[in-house]
Amino acid sequence: MATCPFPHAAVAASACPVSAQAIAFDPFGDGYQQDPPEYLRWAREQEPTFFSPQLGYWVVTRFDAIKAIFRDNITFSPSIALEKITPTGPEANAVLASYGYAMNRTLVNEDEPAHMPRRRVLMEPFTPEALKAHEPMVRELTRQYVDRFINDGRADLVDQLLWEVPLTVALHFLGVPEEDMDALRRYSIAHTVNTWGRPKPEEQVAVAHAVGNFWQLAGQILAKMRLDPSGPGWMKYGIRQQQLHPEVVTDSYLHSMMMAGIVAAHETTANATANAMKLLLQHPRAWKDICEDPSLIPNAVEECLRHNGSVAAWRRLATTDVVIDGIAIPAGSKLLIVTSSANHDERHFADADLFDIRRDNASEHLTFGYGAHQCMGKNLARMEMQIFLEEFTRRLPHMVLAEQTFSYVPNTSFRGPEHLWVEWDAALNPERNTPEVLRTQQPVRIGEPSKHAITRPVIVEAITPLAEGIIKLRLVAPDGQALPRWAPGAHIDVECGSAELSRQYSLCGDPADERALEIAVLREAEGRGGSAWVHGQVKVGDRLKIRGPRNHFRLDESAARLMLIAGGIGITPVSAMARRARALGIEYQLHYCGRSRAGMAMLDELAALHGGRLHVHVSGEGSRLDLQALLATPEAGTQIYACGPVSMLDALAQATAAWPEDALRVEHFVSTVGSLDPAKEQAFEVELKDSGFTIPVRADQTLLAALRAANVDIQSDCEEGLCGSCEVSVISGQVDHRDVVLTRAEREANRQMMSCCSRACGGQKLVLEL
Repeated sequence: MATCPFPHAAVAASACPVSAQAIAFDPFGDGYQQDPPEYLRWAREQEPTFFSPQLGYWVVTRFDAIKAIFRDNITFSPSIALEKITPTGPEANAVLASYGYAMNRTLVNEDEPAHMPRRRVLMEPFTPEALKAHEPMVRELTRQYVDRFINDGRADLVDQLLWEVPLTVALHFLGVPEEDMDALRRYSIAHTVNTWGRPKPEEQVAVAHAVGNFWQLAGQILAKMRLDPSGPGWMKYGIRQQQLHPEVVTDSYLHSMMMAGIVAAHETTANATANAMKLLLQHPRAWKDICEDPSLIPNAVEECLRHNGSVAAWRRLATTDVVIDGIAIPAGSKLLIVTSSANHDERHFADADLFDIRRDNASEHLTFGYGAHQCMGKNLARMEMQIFLEEFTRRLPHMVLAEQTFSYVPNTSFRGPEHLWVEWDAALNPERNTPEVLRTQQPVRIGEPSKHAITRPVIVEAITPLAEGIIKLRLVAPDGQALPRWAPGAHIDVECGSAELSRQYSLCGDPADERALEIAVLREAEGRGGSAWVHGQVKVGDRLKIRGPRNHFRLDESAARLMLIAGGIGITPVSAMARRARALGIEYQLHYCGRSRAGMAMLDELAALHGGRLHVHVSGEGSRLDLQALLATPEAGTQIYACGPVSMLDALAQATAAWPEDALRVEHFVSTVGSLDPAKEQAFEVELKDSGFTIPVRADQTLLAALRAANVDIQSDCEEGLCGSCEVSVISGQVDHRDVVLTRAEREANRQMMSCCSRACGGQKLVLEL
């Protein structure tokens, strides 16, 4: 047990701030091994950073603190990431020395300035474009292994697929032959125990022999590659890069990376998929959803990685005195940063313990790390996991978990069940009656999933005419369960007959009604086809796909007064805001504009709810709203919310020019972003401060596309500057803002931008917090 870090000479022993729970913390015990986030719930809530005398480490548990640690790899050195957490004895050390074991720094635990030059020259095989070449091989291997047990009715998915296939994929990716698979499997387990586990003294010698053999085998394979480094494979690519950059890619570095690469590309993916399948089968509704709609698989993978990933924790070394969560930590301290706990932090993930395959920020998990040391192989793992889940959902949708007790290899950082037994009735295998299921294929999404793919089914319970050309749809869950909570200003995206045609519609019902979502749809003769489809094709009882709710037009409930202005169908989000203002007792006015009363929805309902606060302006009756007169005098504390035609929103912007910044907030549903014209655009560069990369953005390329091509995770949805999904933080440089999301003050502050459409002013360099 480590010495307490606090100066007991200066305080009474009873004042020692190391709590009883911190003293009892045991990452090798069954509680941590079975469920690290639950085991550390007390810490996230009461003591987010604490000292563990048993480990001799400071343990960090909250999302923001851990992301900040990842972001600053100078203050928080990764040098101890692969250090043995339990030092080996002299006999085991002698065994390792007898094999010439000389594990060096790798991309995982290397400090600057050596790390980034190596990462840059070795990155290309990990880019999405390069990874596409591996997809057919992963699919073929997965199909072959499932074929072996598909008719058995029972299988251990770990032993019979999830260990062997990722290992074979790892070998292919590295460019090594498939021979010695059994030895590699045994050696890689030993490497995990040797580095992150707590082997007993009598086990240390056996583990050391296995690690030594692993080291020698890696060297032998590398020597064979040097004879002919041509062809595919990351290690062969590394050998070729060594010829170009001998001072960056050294012999000892390649040997260490060969050994580390096998473990990194193999074990973490095998464990992540085993964890994912266990989690999905423990949540039958989620399993049923991805079986029925495989387009949900990419986001389901992200939620599985968040909720129960294979990387539970990483380690860092404080190089200077620092303060984390208000706790002073001296230079030289060792940190265990528990990413699995951060992934369950309610401060970042709403209902964090809920397993929700439609969670729209699931991919913000820290399972792959963040910043300069983020996992380079993250997209290879995503590809494999998506293909595994697709094969299982297509061929074995009726599988269930067998009765079993789950066991884990005891260690602090990497976890997955050693066995995962499942059962099914082979007579019900879909391919027996429908052979074409073997020919269907879901596109793999390499990189962070788009929010376009996060859909949920709803049933049209009722269709009600509201006005000329306007109908209201009441949507409920197929199983009658509650639908997601929403707040005024929120909208949903409705797939209008196909995934290629989707439209945004504001929610206009009562947010307190958990059972249903309501939208109003105006049939637009000059529209893009969505409203025509809703009016012409949708019937009561139909099953639709929606995304959301999402809210980029959120009501400020702390405002002293509200001025709510709606034009035409823009009444939908504004009506929900008025209902909420009434419930909260906020002073408000509601101005509703239209050409004729016959075409204005919800007039009677609004009059009944809001009485004298409702002001109806009908241009056909000569009562057009005079915005200049209404807004002539700026009012401190008054917020103006408006939704309607572009002409009305432009007039509002002019009428409020003298008002305080951001007094006016509007909702747009039509983008002003056109297609890129390379002849009129300028190329520019972006420096990613947290990752250490500089990326060129061509004149014919969006920033979003350039980031994704460089293996940087960025979410997106509309890709038209409408929704705010692809926002990135700006540290320096002037942005040419082209979105309709940011307010005037936000644009002038120049601290954020929408990567799908906005660019650098005049081709200058931007520095981003990525």
